[in-house]
Amino acid sequence: MKLSILDQAPVSVNMSAGEALKNSVKLAELGDELGYTRFWLAEHHGMNDLSSSAPEVTLGGIGMVTESIRLGSGATLLPYYKPYKVAEVFNTLASLYGDRIDIGIGRAPGGDNKASEALSDNYLQHVFKMPDLVSELQSYINNDDKSLKAMPLPDNKPELWMLGTSEKSAVFARDNNMNYCFGKFMSSSSPKDVLNTYRENGSPGEIIVTVNVFCHADEKYASELAYSYAVNQALKSTGRAFGGIASLEDTAAAELTEDEEKETEKILSNLIIGTPETVGKELADMSKD
Repeated sequence: MKLSILDQAPVSVNMSAGEALKNSVKLAELGDELGYTRFWLAEHHGMNDLSSSAPEVTLGGIGMVTESIRLGSGATLLPYYKPYKVAEVFNTLASLYGDRIDIGIGRAPGGDNKASEALSDNYLQHVFKMPDLVSELQSYINNDDKSLKAMPLPDNKPELWMLGTSEKSAVFARDNNMNYCFGKFMSSSSPKDVLNTYRENGSPGEIIVTVNVFCHADEKYASELAYSYAVNQALKSTGRAFGGIASLEDTAAAELTEDEEKETEKILSNLIIGTPETVGKELADMSKD
């Protein structure tokens, strides 16, 4: 079993976006030192509590202070971009940092309608074109189009991954010969059903399962961290967000409505919480399924 990190560059209350992004750099450095396999940055737009709107820019800085950990996007929201430009960006990263660059592809909006409209006038039309967009990106990454190259051409091309939360995305990744990352932490689908679908017909691609983990030597503190996260997410869903990631004290003192309490419990039920020993066992058991 290999362990990796997916970061969203969260912005706490009274924290600047610059501080949040520097924390992401520090986290990647620590992951590199501890032997984690990958460090991926998510892409979100127009959100007060997340500062990773341009993960490829931050990854350029992270590459300079890390040595072996793989770096990538989780995900690059392809409907917003031309595949040729995406290929140029990640070929540049691969030219700089060698055989440790991943391109995680997604099609979610990553923000509200206003952000989507600001990024693309025809977002939904581009979502419907995903098969063509992915095929075009694969062609540039593999340097199949000899009449137009996505320069610079690295010695080691980036790895392509499809991110998703359902059997539909698993089928897409399988049929397009892509590695597959299943976002269990934000999905109601059965991981076994989704991954079995991906493995049909002997798909040779690699698989990542993304889970939300709160781990600490003090189990009580791990539970407090998890509860704080769940409350922050529940309040965001009802429009009562703190304007940043709130502290343990603020979330513990928050008075929740009945609906917010139910949402908090729902979120908690999808988390892995505990000491290194209990979390390690649960992850190991999950990897065997």
